[in-house]
Amino acid sequence: MLLQPYQRVKLDQNEDSLFYSYPRFVTHVDDNFINQLTQLYREKLQPQTRILDLMSSWVSHLPPEMEFAHIEGQGMNEQELAKNPRLDHYFIQNLNLNPKLPFPDEDFQAVICAVSIQYLEYPEAIFSEIARILKPNGIAIFSFSNRMFYQKAITVWRDQGFLIKILPFSRIPPTAYCCRKNYLVPPSYWEF
Repeated sequence: MLLQPYQRVKLDQNEDSLFYSYPRFVTHVDDNFINQLTQLYREKLQPQTRILDLMSSWVSHLPPEMEFAHIEGQGMNEQELAKNPRLDHYFIQNLNLNPKLPFPDEDFQAVICAVSIQYLEYPEAIFSEIARILKPNGIAIFSFSNRMFYQKAITVWRDQGFLIKILPFSRIPPTAYCCRKNYLVPPSYWEF
């Protein structure tokens, strides 16, 4: 079952670009979470591969010792993205207005999305795009916490029951869900 319209609603209905128009150089999670996420990336990502950092910001939490062939960043604030030392290139795109990613099929070995998935109004559209741009045996890593810009998160993420439903599917609770390309579509595990 896909999300119902009422589950996609945000408290702040204003255009997302207004909210993200000024930079917020903050981390939404504590050092322990960041260390666990960096370790997960260290274990799951391969060096010298192409990575898409989806909904990126000024920090990617990638292991500093790992070299990648290319790290592409997508986000909503140019100042934040410009400050991220791990990004080789970045672009601004509101995925709630346009979920189509500007890449050819099978372009990346990995997609990461750190503590931002709760802001997507149509996550299934983004999952379909991620599945399209991932190479065979590619990996997607989504991390999340209960800390967020509450007014910009969709209802289903603000509902505390959601995490209870999704956490049993996480192999590294409660920080991240890691999945291979063939598990992205259809999103049957995202049943609410």
